[in-house]
Amino acid sequence: MITLRKINFTFKAMKIKRQKIKISPSVLSADFSCLAKEIKRVEAAGADMIHIDVMDGNFVPNITVGAVVVKHIRKITRLPLDVHLMINNPLKFIDDFIRAGSDMITVHIETLPALKIKALKSRLKAHKVKLGVSLNPDTPLSKIEPVLGTVDFVLIMSVFPGFSGQKFIPSVIPKIKSLRARFNGDIAVDGGVNDKTAKDLINAGADILASGSYIFGAKDVKSAIERIRNAGQ
Repeated sequence: MITLRKINFTFKAMKIKRQKIKISPSVLSADFSCLAKEIKRVEAAGADMIHIDVMDGNFVPNITVGAVVVKHIRKITRLPLDVHLMINNPLKFIDDFIRAGSDMITVHIETLPALKIKALKSRLKAHKVKLGVSLNPDTPLSKIEPVLGTVDFVLIMSVFPGFSGQKFIPSVIPKIKSLRARFNGDIAVDGGVNDKTAKDLINAGADILASGSYIFGAKDVKSAIERIRNAGQ
């Protein structure tokens, strides 16, 4: 006999059914001497988007790429470009990255106050670009609380930004769980993501996993992507 209680339980289970985990290979770990080939390789292997780390040597201790590189990457792939601005004064360069073809732009709460992030939302929405806010491992969730109703997604750093291949910081897991309890949008994680760490990240509530060296360093890129995607099963 099917009771009302069972029907309600089934309905709730359907509502909380997890979406497909999205994999965002980070080109910071790609071979830049053949970047087009590298991007085509992960695209063919089932990547959902391309993660592009933009560093200024100021906010983080490294310098990577700018809007010009994003513009050329846009020409070689149809995948969404997930542009992570690890730079001071990101508003100065936002228009450059919009014109370059970014589909998603992430700014750091450490570089931009909540009021300016809220103002940035309408600016990006007019160009159909999604807005994300990121925070470093030692930045509390309370810092992004004022913008959770504004942003499309949150990017939690699981390493201190600046260099690829760093060791995963497990103390971010409780932060992801806490965020998932109050935020319905996508939760992305960047730093030290592999098939082992992905399990805990997915179970904590992450939807988008950015991974660099684990994917680009793999002999079988497709298998590497699928191992991360299915780690929570």
